[in-house]
Amino acid sequence: MSRSLIAVRPATQTDAGFLTDLWCDALRRAEHHERVADLEQVVKSAEASPEQRLLVAEYDGEPAGAVLLRIGTVTALNLELAVHVVSPTVAPAFRRHGVGRTLMECAAAFAEEAGVPHVCVGVASGSRDANRFMARLALGQVGTFRVAPTAAVRARITAQRPTRSSSSGAGGRQLTRVLAARRSARRADVPGPAEVPSEPPPTA
Repeated sequence: MSRSLIAVRPATQTDAGFLTDLWCDALRRAEHHERVADLEQVVKSAEASPEQRLLVAEYDGEPAGAVLLRIGTVTALNLELAVHVVSPTVAPAFRRHGVGRTLMECAAAFAEEAGVPHVCVGVASGSRDANRFMARLALGQVGTFRVAPTAAVRARITAQRPTRSSSSGAGGRQLTRVLAARRSARRADVPGPAEVPSEPPPTA
């Protein structure tokens, strides 16, 4: 019975505020009005592209969830086509009512309509429920997507860069031993004072 209460429609510009609140954790850090403007642009792009769909799920007439669907390649190297399911999210008050399953059903239908052989979805690594849900839908984990500020990455790289002395490591110590051995060999080849032949005594 609850399934009949769910309806899915394309997002419009008036949904930007709802989407901003729904996807607050996925958006850039900015003022609220800037985030709303971002979502308005996303809605506009989806409306203009046959390879995108931004869908809003309603439960009994109330906005309950949303998802952005985009056709692209599996990765930049794997050029097989896939529907990327971006941030399939259900508002807390409407969870466990079939809204998430309906959004994923729309993703599968979009892929079938477009003749796309794969469906990809990103899930927060810390969300156990979301990962279990996607696993039940046959979506397996193939990698981990990590993000950090550029300055932070640069700082860590610089901090972990080996110093000149440590960069030589065992190779430097081995070279030191070789040079010491050569110096010892040269000293061994030079005759000592006892080994130098003395001149014959003068004859009368």
